[in-house]
Amino acid sequence: MPKSEMNSVQAVRPTPLPQELVHKHNKDEVLLTGWRELSPQCFEVTARWPRDHSFYLSDQGIHDPLMLVETVRQLLPLLSHVAYDVPLGHQLIWDDFSYQADPEALRARDPHTEVCLVVRCDSVAGRGGRTAAVLLHTEIFRGGERLGEAGTRFAIQRPAVYRRLRGERGDAHRAMADAAPPALPVPARWVGRTSPYDVVLSSGGAPGRWQLCVDTGHPALFDHPVDHVPGMLLLEAARQASQVAAYPQPVVPVAMRTEFHRYVELCAPAWAEAQALPADAERRSRVRVSVHQEDTVCCSTDVTVERVLTSASVLADAGSVPVLSDSDPLAERRRPTPAVL
Repeated sequence: MPKSEMNSVQAVRPTPLPQELVHKHNKDEVLLTGWRELSPQCFEVTARWPRDHSFYLSDQGIHDPLMLVETVRQLLPLLSHVAYDVPLGHQLIWDDFSYQADPEALRARDPHTEVCLVVRCDSVAGRGGRTAAVLLHTEIFRGGERLGEAGTRFAIQRPAVYRRLRGERGDAHRAMADAAPPALPVPARWVGRTSPYDVVLSSGGAPGRWQLCVDTGHPALFDHPVDHVPGMLLLEAARQASQVAAYPQPVVPVAMRTEFHRYVELCAPAWAEAQALPADAERRSRVRVSVHQEDTVCCSTDVTVERVLTSASVLADAGSVPVLSDSDPLAERRRPTPAVL
């Protein structure tokens, strides 16, 4: 990046953003703080990462890479509405998503971290000249330090088109009411979590296989009614599956590459399956996590992880992982059912 462009990144002044521009109901879930246009295809967007976020934790001294992902996800509606004149009420649909992050650069040093995203977009025009899809690439900085990068392609659909596509399943309030109750979660420590209410995996009856544990009352993953399992929950499932594979060693998902093929419905069980992949060029472990529903692959995520060298890990109490062998299903049934928050 040219030095002049980096200086402009550091000079961005954040301003509050209305939550509807990032498709959130709870203003406390809004991470973006401001934006400005550099050119018709290039933008600077500021964000604030709280160290004490209720879901995207920093308990290992490292900002959760999924907070980076959520920050980029919020870019999609923001730039669609303010830069491409997409009306509120249109549906944004992920085709694919990828990111890479530097775990050392993600070290949490302050109560709040101010970050800046340099965004480049290529739009695809549809009928009537309205934007129908966007290719987005962003680099994320803290001051002059590069934290990582991300890229995605997403489609934009008018409400009438979305209703035809989804049919009866497109009614968000009905889908939430008809959602299957959440399955019993695996122990939080296996997936790098401190609370059972944040676990999105349940025992699946076979090694490397889990049922999705979908709690529609979760305040972060279900900030507002939706008609399908959110993409952020699917990415969280991939992260948690990669942590189970590494247990008891804590790991950080330093990279993900996801392809979305179809919606995961709320009314039927869905299953996550993990498959080990060859290590990358830096000898980091990799795993592919696929989500299936009704014998169809809905999405597939390749996760690259790095070990966390810290004594403050939530996984400090090492032990075997019964979920991989289902050796004690009765013990799992004795665990409390997650409440609707």
